[in-house]
Amino acid sequence: MTTIRPRELGITIGDPAGIGPEIVCRALAEMSAQQRSQSLVIGDRLTLERAAKLTGHALDFRAPDEADEMPGTIAIDDIPLPNRAAVKDGTVSPEAGESAFLCVQQAVQRALAHEIGVIVTAPLNKAALHAAGREYDGHTGMLADLTGVRSSFMLLTSEPLATVHVSTHVSLRDATERATHERVLETIRAGDEHMREVTGRAPRIAVAGLNPHCGEGGIFGRQEIDAIEPAVATARDQGIDVVGPISGDTVFYRASRGEFDLVVAQYHDQGHIPIKLIAFDSTVNVSLGLPVKRTSVDHGTAFDIAWQGSADHQNMRCAIAYARRMTATPG
Repeated sequence: MTTIRPRELGITIGDPAGIGPEIVCRALAEMSAQQRSQSLVIGDRLTLERAAKLTGHALDFRAPDEADEMPGTIAIDDIPLPNRAAVKDGTVSPEAGESAFLCVQQAVQRALAHEIGVIVTAPLNKAALHAAGREYDGHTGMLADLTGVRSSFMLLTSEPLATVHVSTHVSLRDATERATHERVLETIRAGDEHMREVTGRAPRIAVAGLNPHCGEGGIFGRQEIDAIEPAVATARDQGIDVVGPISGDTVFYRASRGEFDLVVAQYHDQGHIPIKLIAFDSTVNVSLGLPVKRTSVDHGTAFDIAWQGSADHQNMRCAIAYARRMTATPG
């Protein structure tokens, strides 16, 4: 890997058969020359050039050292497709899955080398990833493995609501088993640390219960009594402004009204459904607990509309804007 000068952002193009290349190009087209100079795109050059043409933007992709000498051009870390002919628009393939993996792997290496400040990822396809033999649950698990950490946390953030998850891409049965004192406490800490870094103040955190009505005193389950309440108490003793558990059917409403800055959700759909309901196009996915910083769009590869020139890049715009906020924070 050739050493390059540090840049704020490293943007991966995701699955090349999906909408990733298109939304990346649309976002790049809106950037100023200064913003482009602080960005590194990681992916297949020919795919990006094709996406730029599709979207009607005259984008000039150059090797990083060339881009440094040519203002307005875009630096690219060219990761050629493993087998170009095998990658078909809007179709799952191991070649596309491998391409998406290689881009993220390169981005992680650049971030660990302090050559990019924040990784911004376009969507990948889990079926394609698995077909390539990369059996991750998505970006979050992949990033944890590539950076050598035991686990990480998924935070979804938007203007009206933010939520961080105790568990994400596991079955509902497994999610109930992951709601342990240790994991809930780690999630509270990770959310508190991130919000302090980004906002400059201590956040008001609420922890959702796992069971209906927080278990009704053990009638519907004891996770609140045995794990969640003690984790909240420990976090509060450590100086974190946190309350809970609060029933999942009210806590998100209260947060959206401004009572809390962050909700700790116990499982994937508990957190995803409310935030996507009220901020589907502007929610940003943030990975916490890693030695690198990363934001992402909060949608998939949209194979049904891929390479038709109609993909909306608003979510990518939001992910990039949030990443720029994170470049100003330590760590």
